[in-house]
Amino acid sequence: MNRKSKRTKSCILLLAAALMLSSAVPAFAADGGTPPPGSDAVISIGSAPVLGKVDIGGGNFFELKNVTMLPEQGGNTVTFTVTVNNVGSSDLLFIDYWVRLKTKTGNQISVRVLPQDKDKNRITPKSSQDISFYASVNETTGLKDLIFEFIKWDFSQTNFERKIGEVAVPANYSIVTAAGGAHTIQIAGNPVKTSIKKVLLSKNEKNYTPTIVMNMENIGARSAVVPGYQYLLRTSEGYMYPLEAKGIKDLTINPQVDKEIELSGSVPVSVKPENWQLVIIQHAADVKLNLPIAYFALPPVSEADSVDTGKEYHFSNKKGTYTARLNTVQRLPWEDQDILTAGFTLSNNGPESLPIPDMAGYFMLDGAVKVEAKLIRTDKVIGLAPGASAQFQFIGKIPYTYEFGEVKLILQEKTAADDAQNGGAAQTDDLLEFVHRAELMNVTYNNIGEAHHVTSVGRSASYKVREIRTYIGDTANTFAVMLEVKNLEKRFTDIAQLVAHIKTVDGTVYPAAVTEIKSKVNPGGTALLMLSSNVPKTFPITGTHVMIGDAVTEDQLTEIGKKPDAYVNAAAFWLPQENQTVQDHFKDIDLAPYKLSLSNIKPQIDQTGLKLKFDYEMSKDLLLVSNMEGRKLIIEIKDDEDKLNFTKEFAFEEAAEGDSSSGAADRLQLGKHLNVEITKQDSEIIYQVQFLKGYKLNIYDSFKGQKKLLASKQVLWFETIK
Repeated sequence: MNRKSKRTKSCILLLAAALMLSSAVPAFAADGGTPPPGSDAVISIGSAPVLGKVDIGGGNFFELKNVTMLPEQGGNTVTFTVTVNNVGSSDLLFIDYWVRLKTKTGNQISVRVLPQDKDKNRITPKSSQDISFYASVNETTGLKDLIFEFIKWDFSQTNFERKIGEVAVPANYSIVTAAGGAHTIQIAGNPVKTSIKKVLLSKNEKNYTPTIVMNMENIGARSAVVPGYQYLLRTSEGYMYPLEAKGIKDLTINPQVDKEIELSGSVPVSVKPENWQLVIIQHAADVKLNLPIAYFALPPVSEADSVDTGKEYHFSNKKGTYTARLNTVQRLPWEDQDILTAGFTLSNNGPESLPIPDMAGYFMLDGAVKVEAKLIRTDKVIGLAPGASAQFQFIGKIPYTYEFGEVKLILQEKTAADDAQNGGAAQTDDLLEFVHRAELMNVTYNNIGEAHHVTSVGRSASYKVREIRTYIGDTANTFAVMLEVKNLEKRFTDIAQLVAHIKTVDGTVYPAAVTEIKSKVNPGGTALLMLSSNVPKTFPITGTHVMIGDAVTEDQLTEIGKKPDAYVNAAAFWLPQENQTVQDHFKDIDLAPYKLSLSNIKPQIDQTGLKLKFDYEMSKDLLLVSNMEGRKLIIEIKDDEDKLNFTKEFAFEEAAEGDSSSGAADRLQLGKHLNVEITKQDSEIIYQVQFLKGYKLNIYDSFKGQKKLLASKQVLWFETIK
């Protein structure tokens, strides 16, 4: 072979190796979102059976296993594992091989290695190595359509590769663990046997509320830290509904120990309740995908132990006969404690009006631990007319670490005692005893886009998540949920004071500040609340939900200006994906409740400094009451060469009470405004003109000093943006 042909072959070898490496080890872009704590460490692998073997010579062979598929919006995510078995006496290099994925119709599908396995190449003698892959396919492609083709790089071939075998997915292949069966999940290489213990189901006029009790048993030799998995309920129609996992924060399972995890959520009653599945997935931030971990067919619904929710009971006193019904029992996070709440309805089914009894009560946990409770009147009533009813709440507090199985609510009435017997002091008489199970103490979950309705007398309203926004800071971010509250009363009314918490997929709870609406809202009108919390840069949005409840101070609902010490009537909302789109124009910028458009934008430089002139038009949704305290608009000029940067803050319309941070000239006003001018005084700027080429004009929504980029455009200096 002459020198030229040798050089040509060497170039081909280098090019082929580069092509192979580029397909095997992808370049990962920075992800705007962040994974749940634990999910960025190691992606778990399931234990789906081996589908086939491919001999590669010398007794060595590949095994294809753990083939799974997760339906996503607009497509499906396929994951699979190749076990490389080296039975020889020398190292085996996986870099000499590759696996391709195609459909039975011949379509080629790009395959990538999971980041955690990208450095697995050298398999030592008498050992094996698992290497896991992922791929994205269209939504019409199923597992049975896939063929895995194994190749060896062979530069004697015209296409530099030689096929050594293939494995097709059988038509009867299933990734779903049968009801009553177990599936082993490899958590950081440690086997954890996972199964469904039982399923409980309750129902109201709107939703089913499933409770799935899952058992995880560590059958390995090392402790296993359960990652921030996401749990989904998949219906027979293919709909996916998120589930909340209780008690998983920092959950570590020691060897030969098992733990039960309760999962709960909401499914519309319009969906068939048969043939449901539990799906476990893990978010991989590096590849911006949710990856399937395990599927379980759910066993039949178990008969719940006796509970008294929804049942009517009667009691009588000197005033008449009342009917009581226990509606909900909830366990809610509160600082370093948990709140026990029991909501019940008191009704008058008789022909004459009745006064509200002087009621009291307490909780009894597992028949042994007494928890004092306060009565909260959540309805604006002073008596019960014939056929009328009113709602009440009992609340008590317990350590958040305390576990129990059964909770009883003992309803009592305070009565005036005989002076001779009790010195004139009031005493209490037991009226009713309600029994409930801890595993059924579920908060109402509202799926994405659903509204939660409150029907309390004098306080009827609906709540709905409008959107979420992450405001970026230097060391931490502010995560905000925009919540619409609609007044369903027929009178002007104050918006109920709320307590809010943001809970991540791994169980971490962040208390959220709630903007205060100080004006009454029209009948049928809507208020926009900002629920916000300072969160770390690694805060996981995927799988996060917000919980709200009516704020309570002492023994009544919190009034404006008062500080709450508890909350009741909790409801949770699964959060939508955040809109990360940065528009490249300045029309109809969303600053709810405002819309802003900028035009005729042009910078000018003279001996005094920089001037930015523009026209703007701002409109407002007049049916949307809001509090813009803490929110600003930021206009930023960012020079490409970092020679001239400039920012200007604007407040909105009227100043918030006590807010004197901006003068009238620094406030955006409703309507059209021409030739608005903002300046940066600097007599030295003019000497930079000859060096200026281009800049970015950025528009930010600022909240409490942090900001979110809404619009950005790259332009040449002194060019007018129409």
